[in-house]
Amino acid sequence: MTAKTDFPEDEWARIVRAPFVAGLAISLADPGGPIEAAKETMATMKSATSPPSREQLLTEVALDVQAMAQQRQHPLKGYKPSSQPAGEAVLAELREVKALVTAKATPEETAAFGAWLVASAQAAAEAAKEGGFMGFKAQLVSEGEQGMLDQIRDAVGD
Repeated sequence: MTAKTDFPEDEWARIVRAPFVAGLAISLADPGGPIEAAKETMATMKSATSPPSREQLLTEVALDVQAMAQQRQHPLKGYKPSSQPAGEAVLAELREVKALVTAKATPEETAAFGAWLVASAQAAAEAAKEGGFMGFKAQLVSEGEQGMLDQIRDAVGD
């Protein structure tokens, strides 16, 4: 069982914000207006506080996210995508965080963590319809979002 204490503080901060980075990837893939961004952020927060399984690592991450929310701390605090295109920078961050987890966690925890990142991105993608006019002919998941979801699945090995 892998716990928060198995990681240095800087690595843990990256692991805790990873579900939000996955959600951010969706927002960057197909930017909408402020309402869509708010819906995607809320969906990501819900996913980040409700891991899909009960591995200790996921539970501790979710508890830290909940504590940050209660203290009104920004979940992406300190994260700035590099100068490369934002989508590529976000995917690189997810790959690096997955490698941090893989190095210390069990294979089951690593797989669950990757699945959680994909679930967070999927929740963001499904949070708001894209395109159309006043909701007519809008898509639940746009082509850009679906492309980013596929890239996230590749990046985190789900």
